[in-house]
Amino acid sequence: MEQNPQIEKPQIENLQVQKKKLQKRLRRDTGKAIADYAMIEDGDKVMVCISGGKDSLTMLNILINLQKHAPINFDLVAVNLDQKQPGFPEQILPNYFQSIGIDYEIIEEDTYSVVTELVPEGKTFCGWCSRFRRGILYSHAKKNAYTKIALGHHRDDIIETLFLNMFHGGKLKTMPPKLLSDDGGNIVIRPLAYCRETDIQRYSDLMNFPIIPCNLCGSQENLERPKIKALLNAWDKEFPGRLESIFRSMTDVVPSHLLDRKLHDFDNTVSLPKLTVKNI
Repeated sequence: MEQNPQIEKPQIENLQVQKKKLQKRLRRDTGKAIADYAMIEDGDKVMVCISGGKDSLTMLNILINLQKHAPINFDLVAVNLDQKQPGFPEQILPNYFQSIGIDYEIIEEDTYSVVTELVPEGKTFCGWCSRFRRGILYSHAKKNAYTKIALGHHRDDIIETLFLNMFHGGKLKTMPPKLLSDDGGNIVIRPLAYCRETDIQRYSDLMNFPIIPCNLCGSQENLERPKIKALLNAWDKEFPGRLESIFRSMTDVVPSHLLDRKLHDFDNTVSLPKLTVKNI
């Protein structure tokens, strides 16, 4: 049935309004995170890591937008690691980068074969896959004099990682917005640290980004992160504002009220002498 153009036009206009509102919110949240953690400085050459998912493509879009209005000068280069997964559509990202006029590089490394050989049947690929990917990207950044490596992790990723580490690692830690790599050779930034995943998902849909799903780990069952995500989503629906409180708690830590003996010398904690009339 042919659609009524009189109905279609208001719908298109409404989508455009939604897109502008979301872009404004994402720009504001990204700009605040960049400022709060001094992520990008004048003269930086930023390697924007693009997987082909909604998060990294949204990050690239927002950074390009911010770059046009920033009071400082910095360069952006989109970098994709082609891990040679079977059926990976190799031309989608290069075509997209060319269409938006961004400088880009494609790194080709067959980590897929290595990971599938290393990981026993029934086990998840994520650990080995991320380790190889991180090593390759870090090496590429050093070779090409990138001053910052931008990753597309958002607020929900940071909260999920906090709970994953608590539940399965017995550690109180998460993804910091800005991190010096273990070897001291790279600075990793997460410009979307303040952005909600729901906003990113909706914006990505409205922008019609060329999404490439991860068929390596995305197809595996019994991953722990989706379970944590489901728990947090349930909390968010039942207790609005809870996730905001959890995230805010990570920015307002009181180390003296934790139990880590590496932080405090509990053995030598003594009270001060009590004041009396005699010693005043």
